[in-house]
Amino acid sequence: MTEKKTKILAAALSALAVAWLLWGACRASEGFLQAVGPREFRFPEDYADHPGFQTEWWYYTGNLVSKDGRAIGFQLTFFRVQLKPALSFSGSPWRSNQIFFAHFTVSDLENGEFLMAEKAGRGTMGIAGVSFDSEGVRVVLHGWEAVIQGNTHHLRAEGDRFGIELELISEKSPVLHGENGLSQKGVGPGRASYYYSLTCMKTRGVLRLGSNRLAVSGFSWMDHEFSSNILSKNQVGWDWMGLQLSGNKELMLYVLRHRDGSIDPFSSGTLVKDDGTSVHLSKEAFWIKPTDFWKSRQSGVRYPSGWQVEVLPYDMHLRVTPNLKNQELITTQSTEVTYWEGSVGVTGTAAGEKVTGSGYVELTGYGGSSRWHPRDLKKGTMTSMKILLIYPYPLYDRSQEEDIK
Repeated sequence: MTEKKTKILAAALSALAVAWLLWGACRASEGFLQAVGPREFRFPEDYADHPGFQTEWWYYTGNLVSKDGRAIGFQLTFFRVQLKPALSFSGSPWRSNQIFFAHFTVSDLENGEFLMAEKAGRGTMGIAGVSFDSEGVRVVLHGWEAVIQGNTHHLRAEGDRFGIELELISEKSPVLHGENGLSQKGVGPGRASYYYSLTCMKTRGVLRLGSNRLAVSGFSWMDHEFSSNILSKNQVGWDWMGLQLSGNKELMLYVLRHRDGSIDPFSSGTLVKDDGTSVHLSKEAFWIKPTDFWKSRQSGVRYPSGWQVEVLPYDMHLRVTPNLKNQELITTQSTEVTYWEGSVGVTGTAAGEKVTGSGYVELTGYGGSSRWHPRDLKKGTMTSMKILLIYPYPLYDRSQEEDIK
């Protein structure tokens, strides 16, 4: 085949890939399962994936300390995106209607260094996927994995200069946010997600920094959320925080931001008590005020960088401070989203008593779209070459020709 013909074929395949994916994206959440009412969660089943919902993620963060007192934060998140409600393709085992992404970061707080790695792959041929059997739940993408066996979670991920092999043991039952796990994010049926957390996970294992393998321990947090139609058009992103506080309490808060800077009334949170019981917090029960800002030299994006938090019913007054200013992810090799996700420290009082703690904060939408969504293909936030790398030929057979048209 001549070089000219090769280029023409590559361009045609690229155009076909984009057109095929845009066709599915334009229909947004049509045909997908929707979060429309309280769900009866069952574990361990609900640690696994939920096919039929368009978007799902398993999100782990933690603050760890090495034996010599070195403080380190980590984040490992797996995303599952279903492209169409169902596919009837036959033939090639390479065909899949799911794409997986993963982000992995380590915050070396002693040296002021933020390390990041990312992956993407189709949900087939062992490249990526979720399995659930007698051995537990396994979420995997190109060798990175989260294996869930009862209350124990095993995490493994490797970047060029850093890696983790961790065991997380949940000391509290899953916390269901919102109304029995239905977390309403906007007006109307389906404008919601199913959302639960494991807020207190005792953690130990090995963290690699360069050639050094450090024995570490501490506490981690896990979120699992799935939905098909979360944010409305006027919601540009969110500020989320998961805080582990002294007294064996945890606090999750998020505010949804509108384009005009106002806060959405569906912003909410959850306070988890020392006995594992939880209390839903409406928007009126708390407020979050930025106390400082930081501008990224790499992206030019300006983020809040410090917060005053008030939880009114519990006389809680907290100061949340980033442990490292630059914890920004620019995910050019996966979701192509820029956001801030980082380790924080907490000081303050609750009912007159001193409170300390640690946690993680996530800031999305300050540099563009929030978490990746199939509709972003329509906006052009993923290049045709990236689509081919993640989801290359064969994409299509003639039995689907009428659907694609």
